[in-house]
Amino acid sequence: LTAVVGSFVYFYYTLPDVSVLKKKNPKSSALMELRDEEYRQKQIRAPRQQIWVPYGAISEHLKKAILLSEDAAFFSHKGIDINELKEALRKDWETASFNRGASTITMQLAKNLYLNPAKNPLRKVKEIVIAWQLEQALSKRRIFEIYLNVAEWGRDIYGAEAASRYYFGKPAANLDPLEAATLAALLPSPRNSRE
Repeated sequence: LTAVVGSFVYFYYTLPDVSVLKKKNPKSSALMELRDEEYRQKQIRAPRQQIWVPYGAISEHLKKAILLSEDAAFFSHKGIDINELKEALRKDWETASFNRGASTITMQLAKNLYLNPAKNPLRKVKEIVIAWQLEQALSKRRIFEIYLNVAEWGRDIYGAEAASRYYFGKPAANLDPLEAATLAALLPSPRNSRE
């Protein structure tokens, strides 16, 4: 019992303080730092490309395309899509794997900002808890704004503005529906786009 309580206390106190994100934009993320290290080990020079822009400076076409492809229920759930999570657990149980993520945008943000991408149950529990914290501390619009600015869109390309300039040579505010759909389609496997 002491070990269980000790583990829970350790787990709780190692969680990040997400409240700082109310007013402060993250300068980096766990995913960015992981990628930087991977590129260093492979001796690949890939300077990080990221241009932070406010929510209103991102095309509505892109926001809609991402919501449709990544998390259509984003504005109605509380960070965790219980139905998707149950389905993922059922599939994972049937296949004896841990492949289906059922991650909402909030969960993806939690993972990108604070965790490694390893697929294991403990990491998933942390992702769920941090997602819940994000939903308690921030508005949906703020969560989506941060996500749009830190999501990976290619080799060391982070955020909608950098992605829009890299792939289309224009600001994210000016993306048309086809360009927006193209960028949304890159999100599940961003490094396969041009590596």
